[in-house]
Amino acid sequence: STIAVRTRKSRKSDAVAYSDVSVRQNGAILEYCRTSMSALAGSTAGIMGLTSLVGFVFYFISAFTLSAFLTLKAGSRWNSFFLTRRVFFINGLLGGLFTYILFWTFLYGMVHVY
Repeated sequence: STIAVRTRKSRKSDAVAYSDVSVRQNGAILEYCRTSMSALAGSTAGIMGLTSLVGFVFYFISAFTLSAFLTLKAGSRWNSFFLTRRVFFINGLLGGLFTYILFWTFLYGMVHVY
């Protein structure tokens, strides 16, 4: 089995090699962080009793906060771990929204309806 290596030119003479396995693993770790944050934020929104548009705004604020913390954690060497910085902000946003809604409605129902 061979590992595919992707190269990208950062300067005219320097080629940067990325391990495909490492890039996928880093993406999976980001997905895990986003899913965990979505479950926690949804639980918080449900317990606090947020409804309607305020609940969705709370999700996007939570997602942006997580993205900012991940960007700070990666620091100036983010390009050593990912191909683009957009990965921090875009990947898993919609899947995290579904997880958020699941926990939000479940805990809202458990705390405020019953």
